[in-house]
Amino acid sequence: MKKKKVNLRDLDTQKHSGEHSHDDGHNHSSPDEVSNLKTYIPAIFSFVMLIIGIAVDYFDTFPFFKGWVRIVWYTVAYIPVGFPVIKEGWNSIMNGDFFTEFFLMSIATLGAFAIGEYPEGVAVMLFYAVGELFQQAAVNRAKGNIKALLDVRPNEALVYRNGDFISVNPETVEIGEKIQVRVGEKVPLDGILLSDKGSFNTAALTGESKPDTVQKGASVFAGSINLDGVIEVETTKEFKDSSIARILDMVQNATARKSKTELFIRKFARVYTPIVVFLAIGLTFLPYFVVDDYVFRDWLYRALIFLVISCPCALVISIPLGYFGGLGAASRNGILFKGASFLDAMTKVNTVVMDKTGTVTKGVFKIKEVVNKSTFAEAEFMQYLMAMEEQSTHPIAKAILEYKAEGADYEATEVSEIAGKGLKGSVNGKTVLVGNKALMTSNSIDVPAETDSIIESIVMVGIDGKFAGYVTIADELKEDAHQAIKQIRESGISKIIMLSGDKDSITQQVAKELGIDWAKGGLLPEDKLNEVEKLKAQPDTKVAFIGDGINDAPVLAASDVGMAMGGLGSDVAIETADVIIQNDQPSKIARSIKIGRSTRSIVWQNIVLAFGVKIIVLILGAGGLATMWEAVFADVGVALLAILNAVRLQKMKWG
Repeated sequence: MKKKKVNLRDLDTQKHSGEHSHDDGHNHSSPDEVSNLKTYIPAIFSFVMLIIGIAVDYFDTFPFFKGWVRIVWYTVAYIPVGFPVIKEGWNSIMNGDFFTEFFLMSIATLGAFAIGEYPEGVAVMLFYAVGELFQQAAVNRAKGNIKALLDVRPNEALVYRNGDFISVNPETVEIGEKIQVRVGEKVPLDGILLSDKGSFNTAALTGESKPDTVQKGASVFAGSINLDGVIEVETTKEFKDSSIARILDMVQNATARKSKTELFIRKFARVYTPIVVFLAIGLTFLPYFVVDDYVFRDWLYRALIFLVISCPCALVISIPLGYFGGLGAASRNGILFKGASFLDAMTKVNTVVMDKTGTVTKGVFKIKEVVNKSTFAEAEFMQYLMAMEEQSTHPIAKAILEYKAEGADYEATEVSEIAGKGLKGSVNGKTVLVGNKALMTSNSIDVPAETDSIIESIVMVGIDGKFAGYVTIADELKEDAHQAIKQIRESGISKIIMLSGDKDSITQQVAKELGIDWAKGGLLPEDKLNEVEKLKAQPDTKVAFIGDGINDAPVLAASDVGMAMGGLGSDVAIETADVIIQNDQPSKIARSIKIGRSTRSIVWQNIVLAFGVKIIVLILGAGGLATMWEAVFADVGVALLAILNAVRLQKMKWG
């Protein structure tokens, strides 16, 4: 049975009709095949044959190991590792692409046989095959994070139909159906929790190992693992539109957006390889005209060395692998880059602009202070206020209703809304006003001067024509907000700016508390866009904008790098942003910058390593000072070193 070949080009969704892609040019077996001993048998067989042949040559103990016997022995050693490469080279030629590494390795090793250098011919192809196995293992390792994500994709759903829960394919479940999730099972579709509460492991989605506990009515996401009790969920999306399905699709196609470095190396390899081939031809024949003691065999040997060294393996395998490793490392940290190009873009960012609500604050209103100036106890004062707010759907009303007041609940009657001011009604036979200062003054109620200096949102209460007190409402900073700003500065960002739709006084207060350089509030989405455009117009300014991905969609699209916070539950974030932070931690902003810089650093280390060694050995080879063994190191050896360097990304930690 023919084994399926997998190659790094499979990671690249860009297909190039009629041309050979130099994403790596190597064939890589699937992970299952790697674990199969059959994958290694050809290389092991060739290695044993080569070692025996070299030993017999060296000790010269078997007189019959001469002539055709020796040729047959090394030919048998060559075929298991050489035939697949020659076949690939031939297929490439049939497709119109001559200058591939398969062609180079085939010509170099067959040429070595032609001039009687049989051990070296086998050794070059054997080390090339061993290099393939190392590269294959490295690619499989780099793909491990994505495979882990793919394993998160649920494959069944228990849906309530005809009075019972039945197991079906998640793709057949419709919006609004009720599904059941047992302990230890994955949530198959996005939905709303119908049970009183649920605890979920969302590590594969957010990169956080801490369980996430949610209450009835909260959103739950496909791919989360139910940790505590049987729960029921009402689906809100079809399987194909669930957050995990769309994120998986995005991650799988992340390498479609190549970095400029990758694109350059690809183009360079397509020019560099044929140039070296023609130089090798020239190195074989041109010395005839200028050298007195020209020996064809010697100059052909130098040319063959030249060909082996010229293979761009180290570049075309290690660079995509480096970027893919960076993408994988980021996803393991709960950060999704939509492509290698954005890993590069993050390294150039010098200005970070962020939204306030939902980015550095939780976006959830909480009572900050209760100031009771009535004759009632605080609990009773709050009962009057809460009775009125029960008639409102405003987010501030929701925050007030979370207050735990002792005693029986009061009920409000004859409640009417006064546009732009607040509510008026009756509670326990008393006339109650709840709203802003304008509501109080329009009803001839004196408001204390102290309220004029309050920055937070304020809800005032009047009872029977007298000022009874007020409650201040504020959004809470996220736990890691201070740490996030500190780490962004430590990463070398020169300017941090906050743009918010919230009122300017609150925005300025939050910016001051966090130590942000400049802030502006009271902005509409188009105002934020204008501010970012002004920044981008400044010389040498690269802007990353971080927002919630919904109201901030225009700015996310316009900035050099758009980052969406908590993008797991936001369709607009997934569509618009270049980078998605899968949880609500702003500290991941600095981490994404560090991952981008680490990736770029390793890629350039590999480029310098590959070019440096190749140039040195090419010069030595042309001068007759390097043998085929040095050529093997310059090709396969450097490729392996570059791969091992790229794999380091998967071991790195970014605090």
